[in-house]
Amino acid sequence: MAPRDYLRFILPDMLFGTERTKEILQVNPTVEHDRKPVTDIIISVFTYNEHMMEERRFSRVEDIFTERRVGEISWINIDGIRKEDVEKVCAHFGIHGLLAEDILSCNQRPKMDEVEGVLYCLLNMLYFNQAESAVEQEQVSIALGRDFVLTFQEDPARDVFNPVRERLRMSNSKLRQRPADYLCYSLLDLIVDNYFLVMERLGEKIEEVEEEVVRNTKPVAMAGINRLRKELIVLKRNILPVRDLVASIIRSESPLLDDRTTKYFKDVYDHIVQAADLSENYRDVMMSMQDLYINNVNLKMNEVMKVMAVVTCLLAPATVIGGIFGMNFEQVPLIHNKWGFFISIALMLFIPVWMIGVFRRRGWF
Repeated sequence: MAPRDYLRFILPDMLFGTERTKEILQVNPTVEHDRKPVTDIIISVFTYNEHMMEERRFSRVEDIFTERRVGEISWINIDGIRKEDVEKVCAHFGIHGLLAEDILSCNQRPKMDEVEGVLYCLLNMLYFNQAESAVEQEQVSIALGRDFVLTFQEDPARDVFNPVRERLRMSNSKLRQRPADYLCYSLLDLIVDNYFLVMERLGEKIEEVEEEVVRNTKPVAMAGINRLRKELIVLKRNILPVRDLVASIIRSESPLLDDRTTKYFKDVYDHIVQAADLSENYRDVMMSMQDLYINNVNLKMNEVMKVMAVVTCLLAPATVIGGIFGMNFEQVPLIHNKWGFFISIALMLFIPVWMIGVFRRRGWF
């Protein structure tokens, strides 16, 4: 039986967390992902310009295949990924088949591509599951065209785009006065800003585990460290590629991007760089916390070993004296003396007391 199998009889299962490790590390984008079947999709369409805004909801992709009017921008958000629907939408809006495959794929690294007049961004929205203390991710695809923005989401129950929806409903908002690339910037900015909210929640958990490590060195504290280190892997794996994504947009010379919008993408880049630095700081804190835990364990073990060593030293004289007077010889000093027993007991008590005094003067304890 392997040493790990023996540990399972001593330590609780929560200290291992192998299932979460598999979810995080065993990621293969070339393997077809088993998505949960989607029965219904939700399509929200915002059509707007600086003078008007129209908001509609559909349940069939065919309903959005209407003729777009000149001077109006459409934001089409599709919640729920179905292959046939994605293919129909991509064919209607002239999105290349390679980008359609990226929309349908899972576990992709965040990236930016520009193919046949469409600027495509793939990244993950992050959420923090308070009950599980886990960072959850949802893949989102953003396709920017001349007068439209398409977004594809997997989970219809949640996203971070509500502030954009509220700004579109305001008649005097800057968002309605700018071209489609500004809407793309706004969506990316919200996703990146939400990273900080997730990191704040994760930072609170790190503080709790740090207090636990400082107070005691129980195995549960080490389990918390290992669990949070795995969540930091998820965080870092999503943040660093997004930095490259935004940098690619800034460097792009696509006609879809207005020069006036570039400065806004630079602001997003500043935020994602700050998030990347903060994730590195969290990683350093976790490494220091692990070292602190190990040092505390070693210190506690040293204290135990010191006590055991002192006790052994104090019992050594009594053992020696008892061994001498317990030998089976006819002539043993004081063996026939009526005070012999009391003298030996006195020596057994006096010598350890004297040793304690010597140890304390030398500062050994």
